[in-house]
Amino acid sequence: MQRWRGLEFIPGGWGRCVATIGVFDGVHLGHQALIQRAVALAHDRGVPSLLVTFDPHPAEVVRPGSHPAQLTTLRRKAELVEQLGVDVFCVLPFTLDLSKVPADEFVHEYLVDQLHVAAVVVGENFTFGHKATGNVELLTQFGHRFGFAVEGAKLVTVPNSTPASEITFSSTYIRACINAGDVTAAAAALGRPHRLEGIIVRGDRRGHELGFPTANLSTPRYAAVPADGVYAGRFSLLTATGREPLMAAMSVGTNPTFSGRERRVEAFVLDVDEDFYGQRVAVDFVDRLRDMERFESTEALVERMHDDVRRTRELLG
Repeated sequence: MQRWRGLEFIPGGWGRCVATIGVFDGVHLGHQALIQRAVALAHDRGVPSLLVTFDPHPAEVVRPGSHPAQLTTLRRKAELVEQLGVDVFCVLPFTLDLSKVPADEFVHEYLVDQLHVAAVVVGENFTFGHKATGNVELLTQFGHRFGFAVEGAKLVTVPNSTPASEITFSSTYIRACINAGDVTAAAAALGRPHRLEGIIVRGDRRGHELGFPTANLSTPRYAAVPADGVYAGRFSLLTATGREPLMAAMSVGTNPTFSGRERRVEAFVLDVDEDFYGQRVAVDFVDRLRDMERFESTEALVERMHDDVRRTRELLG
């Protein structure tokens, strides 16, 4: 898969393509259906498939301070997109100037003049252009004018527990699940467990003293960190190719038993005696074990941690 940062990397002699456009944060099941349709359509037409996304998140540029919790880093997003068969991953740097480009100019300059789209596949709620004035209907009109096809794909929904209602898979819905600690519902919408990536940093080493040495994860600024609690999950070394993920009992919170103030993500990796300091890792949240608790004694905490490990083995083993 080719990766472009801006359209200046378009190779000479670039022909037509099938494009899909969006933020695609999470690359959830709805995104996957959309991307797979674009890839299939490109294959049918014998042209490359191209995914256009934006960095930083448009919300942060248009309304500073409103950046939503990030479900996937840009690097992870590219990995997931490549697994779906996309030929080109194109990141448009999102700026104030780009946010002010009118809908018709965006289509003519970006999609027609530079990308030479033969078809565009987007979600039925897709908007574009200054103040989001463009929608699928307008894009279709431009398609008739400039000679490209447009498909507005339906959103992916599943039945809700409430009668006669549905859940629409969206990045907003998944963020709400993660914020509530419901990582199983998030995984159902993502098609895989929610993942955090980061560098392992030094902690206060209290876990070593208790017999549960933890790896402390430094997460990206806007990362979607689950609600405080203890989780069963998997721990992967991103710097070690071919190594299987390891089982881990993971803690998110301030460690109230010891009156902690700093919110941390810590992983006790099962069955290894290894110092992961400085390594780049990923943790996948599979299931929630319990809320974060304050224990009256260290002994009570250790007893509960043994139970957390036991339940993690049962869930993942």
